Amino acid sequence: MANQSPIASQNGKRQPELALSDTYLRACAAEKSQQGNYADAIALLSQLLYRCPGNAIDYNNRGLVYFQAGQLQQAIADYDRALELNPNLAKAYNNRANYHAACGNFLAALADYDRALDLNPSYVRALFNRGITLRDLERYEEAIESFDLALLLGQLEGHIYAERGRTYHLWGDWNCCISDYRRALELLPQHNSSNADPAMRLRTQVETWLNQLLTIDN
Repeated sequence: MANQSPIASQNGKRQPELALSDTYLRACAAEKSQQGNYADAIALLSQLLYRCPGNAIDYNNRGLVYFQAGQLQQAIADYDRALELNPNLAKAYNNRANYHAACGNFLAALADYDRALDLNPSYVRALFNRGITLRDLERYEEAIESFDLALLLGQLEGHIYAERGRTYHLWGDWNCCISDYRRALELLPQHNSSNADPAMRLRTQVETWLNQLLTIDN
């Protein structure tokens, strides 16, 4: 009969019908996560892992949702499993580093950010997160260097100017700080954006920091 495909080919590989289903489940999981419906996102990713327990990317993605849901032990278990399956998965190192940073284990976080950057030197999120962690360690000059490198990549510029500005703020360089805050406000979304947007929340924080400085200056 025309237009019908067997469930599996002779070499045992899954056919496009099931692959498309996997893609659909991943898209649904991403949408649920963006909506804050973490339980459903985790259930969808768990279904994918039941089908294919050797998929490092799905473990990493489920770990990220666990992290967003505040289930940190489940998150680190999934990150570790993802890296067991694929030691070259830069995103998993970045996500595991974020876990370590959230737990206050800043040196472990830096080690994972550095590993992510060894694998992908243009990984802007790892450079950005590394800068924040260096700032938390009060290694301000190194933090600025990390943000400077991230800016060269032309991504997340509003976020990077905001966090570099905060670093200058804490370091006591108020001129550079004010300049970066103002540049961040030019790039971050306006107040008519969704309050659930992390960039919108960052904009509000930058406005607060800038107003504090300008009040002191006056």
